[in-house]
Amino acid sequence: MIVKFNFLSKSLGMQTNVTMCLPSFSFADELNREDSLGGTYVPGMKFQTMYLLHGGFGDDSDYVNFTNIARYADDNKLAVVMPCGYNSFYTDGVEGFIVSKYWEYVFEELPKVCESMFPISTKREDTYVGGLSMGSHGAMKMAVMGCERYAGALIMSGRSLDDRLRMSPEEHTLNAPVGEAVWENYIYQQAAENVKSEKMLPKFYFTCGGDDMASPFVKEARDHFAELGYEVEHTEIPGYVHEWDFWDLALRKALYEWLPIKREVLLP
Repeated sequence: MIVKFNFLSKSLGMQTNVTMCLPSFSFADELNREDSLGGTYVPGMKFQTMYLLHGGFGDDSDYVNFTNIARYADDNKLAVVMPCGYNSFYTDGVEGFIVSKYWEYVFEELPKVCESMFPISTKREDTYVGGLSMGSHGAMKMAVMGCERYAGALIMSGRSLDDRLRMSPEEHTLNAPVGEAVWENYIYQQAAENVKSEKMLPKFYFTCGGDDMASPFVKEARDHFAELGYEVEHTEIPGYVHEWDFWDLALRKALYEWLPIKREVLLP
C-alpha cells in the first residue's frame, strides 16, 4: 500500500510531504498460500524499514513514479520511507529568511514521526538507508552519523560530498552567504572516528552504471570506506548511465539479493 502524508515539520519550518510503502496482503500471498489475512494483519506487528532518499530536482514521489518500489517493498515485507528533500543535499542551510534544517529533519525528526505513527521496527538490524545521486550523499551521511541505528546503506550512483575543503562547525554561521558554509557533514572524519571508537559499523552497498560519469567517485568512496575497515560491496552494471532504468534495477537487486532482508512480518 502507498501512504502519502503531509505534516508541519518543526525542523523545516513548513509543511512537507512524505511517501511511504507499507506492505499489505497481496495477490502473491494468496497465490503462494504462505499467508492469510490473519497472518498479515496482527496488532503490534512491525516491518523492517528503509529510508530512501531521492536525487536532485526530485521529490518524495520519484521512486513511486519511476521505479517498481511499491511491488518490491510488498514482496520483501519492507516499509520504505521516502521524504521530500528538494535540492537541499539533505544538509542544513539558509533559504531566504528561514534556516532550513534538512539534515536535522531527515536524521532526527522524520524517524521519530514515522516510528510513532507507523508499524516500523526501531531495531538496528531491521533498519537501512539508501539514496541515489544527491540522495546517496544523504544516505552515506545518515549511515555514518547514525551507525548505531542503521545496519546498512545502499549508495546508488553517488557518494557523500568531499568535506575536506569545507568549513568546520565553528566557522559555520548564519551570516555566511548562501552557497557557503552550508556543508557541515565531515563524513570521512566521523567514519574514521567510528572505527577508532569500536562502534558497530554499517555495511555499504555501492552500485553504479558502468557508463555513468559518477562511477569514479563511487569507486573512490568504496575504497575509502574499505581502507577504514568497513564492510563494503560494489556492483557496477555495464551499459547504464545516470538513469531510472538503472536505479530500478539496482533497487530490485538490493532488495532481493544484496541486503539481508528477512522478508517477513515482524510479529510481537
